[in-house]
Amino acid sequence: MSAAFHAGEQAMQARAGVQAQMAQIGPRVLRDHMPDQHREFFGLLPFVAVGSVDAQGQPWASVLAGASGFMTSPDPTHLRIRARPLPHDPLHDTLHDGAPLGLLGIQPHTRRRNRMNGTARLEDGGFTVEVGQSFGNCPKYIQAREPVWTPEAPAGHLACEGTSLDEASRQMIRAADTFFIATAHPQAMVAGGEARHGVDVSHRGGPPGFVKLEGDLLTVPDFMGNHFFNTLGNIAVHPAAGLLFVDFERGDLLYVAVQARVLWDGAELASYDGALRLLRMRVTHVRRMQGGLPLRWGPVEPSPQLAGLGNWSSR
Repeated sequence: MSAAFHAGEQAMQARAGVQAQMAQIGPRVLRDHMPDQHREFFGLLPFVAVGSVDAQGQPWASVLAGASGFMTSPDPTHLRIRARPLPHDPLHDTLHDGAPLGLLGIQPHTRRRNRMNGTARLEDGGFTVEVGQSFGNCPKYIQAREPVWTPEAPAGHLACEGTSLDEASRQMIRAADTFFIATAHPQAMVAGGEARHGVDVSHRGGPPGFVKLEGDLLTVPDFMGNHFFNTLGNIAVHPAAGLLFVDFERGDLLYVAVQARVLWDGAELASYDGALRLLRMRVTHVRRMQGGLPLRWGPVEPSPQLAGLGNWSSR
């Protein structure tokens, strides 16, 4: 039986001093199917974050939205999604039969989230994902706000695309308390590969201003987590990532492709209260949509795990 974690994840676990512990935990929590609780959970959601990878190996983080019930699970190894990508979402180009995908089902107002990766099969009106790996995540660092499906929301339009951030994109990043990040193992595009060599999409949360921005260089603190190191492990072996920032007031979407690396020590790390590592990312491509996300969001309730970490908006 192969290890539950790939070499990049194991290297990160070893650096953090938890590899032996995770070698025991991994096979118990990384499943090749969805438990009934997860199957029911996906069916409650009005949106799902999706990670995919393009023909050049660049991961992208995307979002699909629909009325509650737009995702259903006919059996423990399949999730059917009756939705198509939003206009100008990179998923338009990366979604095809056999495409490796990562899914993050997240219910922000209850701080529940579950992860899954697998492969897609296109169908009329959507697609089905066959499970490769399925596992739960803890509620840490999720900013609670309730999403409501809003089909009457006006269509969005492409406002910016290029290799550098424009000022509106910078403002979005500086104000963000949440973003999604997609990463991939370099073997993700190989048909019939191992489930652990797939695409992943994850959530990052922090106080507004937790993403430090210097030109086209982003720095993000990495806090105590579940020690899976899915995101950082992928970056260790394939240093490309895709970020998705959401403007929760206007429905704007910012897709950012980056080259990433992990910093484990240094004076800058010490300046981030509570951070164990830093994620340093250089922008390579930007696509910003003005409006278009058919969701509206309730008021935010900050994550209790972020109390005492300070206000980093001046960075």
